[in-house]
Amino acid sequence: MLASPLPSTGFVVGHAGLYQALAMFAVAYFIIGMTVLSVCAIATNGALDAGGAYYMISRALGPEFGGSIGIMFFLANVCGSALYVLGLVEALMDSFGIPPGQKAGTGVHVLPQSYWYELLYGTVLLALCLLVCLVGASIYAKATFLIFLIVVGVLGTILVSFFATRPIRVPILLPHLNGSEIENGSFTGFSLTTLRKNLGGDYEVDYTTGQKMSFSSVFAVMFNGCTGIMAGSNMSGDLKRPSYSIPRGTICAVLFTYLVYNLLAVLMCATCNRTLLQKDYGFLRDISIFPPLVTVGIYAATLSAAMSNLIGASRILYALARDDLFGRALVLAKKTSASGNPVMAVILSWLVVQLVLFSGKLNTIAGVVTTFFLLVYATVNLACLALEWASAPNFRPTFRYFTWHTCLLGIAGCCVMMFLISPVSASASLGFLLLLLLALHYLSPSSTWGYISQALIFHQVRKYLLMLDVRKDHVKFWRPQMLLMVQNPRGSARLIDFVNDLKKSGLYVLGHVELQDLDTLPSDPLQPQQDSWLSLVDKLNVKAFVSLTLAPSVRHGVRQLLFTSGLGGMRPNTLVLGFYDDEAPQDGLVRHPAFTSAREEVPLGFPPLRGPTTPKLLSAREYVGIVADALKMLRNVLLARQLESLDKAWELRRAASPPPTIHVWPVNLLRPDSARYADTCSLFLLQMACVLNMARAWRRARLRLFLCVEAGTMPHAQEEKLRQLLKDLRIQAQIQLVPWDAITRLHWQTCRGPPGGPGEEEEEEEEGIVNFPANTTQVSDEYVCAANKLVLEQSPAPAVRFLYLPRPPADTSLYPLYLHQLELLTRGLGPTVLVHGVSAVTSTQL
Repeated sequence: MLASPLPSTGFVVGHAGLYQALAMFAVAYFIIGMTVLSVCAIATNGALDAGGAYYMISRALGPEFGGSIGIMFFLANVCGSALYVLGLVEALMDSFGIPPGQKAGTGVHVLPQSYWYELLYGTVLLALCLLVCLVGASIYAKATFLIFLIVVGVLGTILVSFFATRPIRVPILLPHLNGSEIENGSFTGFSLTTLRKNLGGDYEVDYTTGQKMSFSSVFAVMFNGCTGIMAGSNMSGDLKRPSYSIPRGTICAVLFTYLVYNLLAVLMCATCNRTLLQKDYGFLRDISIFPPLVTVGIYAATLSAAMSNLIGASRILYALARDDLFGRALVLAKKTSASGNPVMAVILSWLVVQLVLFSGKLNTIAGVVTTFFLLVYATVNLACLALEWASAPNFRPTFRYFTWHTCLLGIAGCCVMMFLISPVSASASLGFLLLLLLALHYLSPSSTWGYISQALIFHQVRKYLLMLDVRKDHVKFWRPQMLLMVQNPRGSARLIDFVNDLKKSGLYVLGHVELQDLDTLPSDPLQPQQDSWLSLVDKLNVKAFVSLTLAPSVRHGVRQLLFTSGLGGMRPNTLVLGFYDDEAPQDGLVRHPAFTSAREEVPLGFPPLRGPTTPKLLSAREYVGIVADALKMLRNVLLARQLESLDKAWELRRAASPPPTIHVWPVNLLRPDSARYADTCSLFLLQMACVLNMARAWRRARLRLFLCVEAGTMPHAQEEKLRQLLKDLRIQAQIQLVPWDAITRLHWQTCRGPPGGPGEEEEEEEEGIVNFPANTTQVSDEYVCAANKLVLEQSPAPAVRFLYLPRPPADTSLYPLYLHQLELLTRGLGPTVLVHGVSAVTSTQL
């Protein structure tokens, strides 16, 4: 940071005037001050390693942000090093260059001037910086300390010179295309007239670039002298106590240079006319009581800044390479010397700086460098802001003089100044940063650093879950929240995918019960399984949570999950079970596109499926008991049969017309004496079919609603009434009348009494009343098989069928008979979902 006050302050004051120069310093150091507070906070929150700002950002914001900002910061330091080398070349040309138009120099003016000569001088100076950096951080630290002493001596000499030097006229040789021109600048000594003339701004053409200066372009040149605030943090891997040294050294450097800037600006405005300030970048040497010392100081300070940026760039590149974010692209930069100096990173950084030197002019790259540094500073503030907002208990830096307000002000200041300086450079830098973010997001390996995004998400989710009040639930905004019980994912891959389409942005939980007793185990057996289940969720690309539990029986485990799954207002309201039958399960994971297309192995941790002779983990009575338990707990129930035979990709993408259909049977086929289609359960069944049809993958499918009618019951009136109901519910479906007189006749023949007689138990009429009719004793297998045949005959064959699921009987001894009737009803139907709803889910209100 000591490099810039000497050469550039006169340039800034000459063009901007005292008022605007002081405003520039205030704005620049406001941004720097806010960033320094963030740097100190992060630096004192744990052990720092090599990489400085990159290390801070990557460990706070994750590899995507860290890697992309690391590249930006590397480029900023590279361009900054080239900037200072070019600045030193310009200073050498002012002191020792042969004036334009002369073939031979006189006196000390012996260095030829041209683009290629200046490039040669810059290459030599850069090689000198390379040699120092190759030796190592220790020699660099000694060299910079020596330079610090020289610069302090020069500053003292300059301050004395403003008071001791008498008024003089300084001839200034300005190069032009047609030769050169001499103008006279004046050092007036302390003069109120000179001060008044220098108060306002007077932006002129910069003689080195031929471009007219402006507030933004002058600020860009000035701000590059402030970028040294990261010099200490860049050396974090070489410091013995970085958490101690970085805050103290950085704050002292900021305060010292800010005072030097302002003091020099006031003294220059009071003693030097504008021509001298604008046209002579080496005027401090001309007015000094000991000119050679000023020359040495300027050269030393600028060379120190160039070395600082070069060694900073190498440390950032080394840290990037060591973290393997870019794979083999940076493998060379990992190599170090015996003492640990990253020599290959230094050489690679030197090569990139050498390429930047071809730009040729200092002010040409000043705007780009400033934009890069401002972007890095904004991200450092963002990292500190994220850590503060996440409120993680482990974020407790020993440096406490910061708040989220300072971080936010630093971010805003950086972003505003970026676009004020150069909207094009700022937009291009942000675009480049976005590309790096996307590339690293998809290509970089996962890290173990911890992701601040997870902490922020947790913080926000907790806050909004507390705001999600179940007392304010309304049927208009109801959505299915699924708990799918899975015994073994190998046999349920397509069912998991199907339920993912049914959830309609609601909660989706994969539940699993492990039949073990924790009292007899040394540790929790579920923890090792968690990763396998989460990997399965990722591979199947379903938006689901995983909930595992231990229980002495499956029924007890399902009860536990129904009671405990979810949080606050996000709890499962619908239980989904696979169907209980004697079919041997098939391994669906090996045929699933997530594994067959990528040729990946099925995740480990899942046992093989049970064989045909292996006993089941639960009995038929226990299975029906689970359904009854869920209904008692006012949970909707879905039983899915043969969903593993559903090839969704083939059904929905086949080119043949007509499009695939979804068959919906909203009547209780096991209770033909109560064939209603507008009760709570029927409306829930309609809603679930509609929700499936609304899923993106199923939008091409068509709903077909079957209305069972008997002779003499005015079928057209029933159809019109149903059509009006569908219209009110905004459900688009084709209604198909199905005569079922022959089917119901079988029922009445085996019934113990006439319809509505005393032999028939009354089904619940009101929502919320739990009443188990014993209808299973009233229908024969012959009737159920006839109903099954009726459903099966409706063509064309659908992709999936939705059927009404009656309540289990109150008499638990009838559970096996109930399950037997369900098996007969759905036998051979293909993918079928039996649905029983207990809550109102449809609304005709706006």
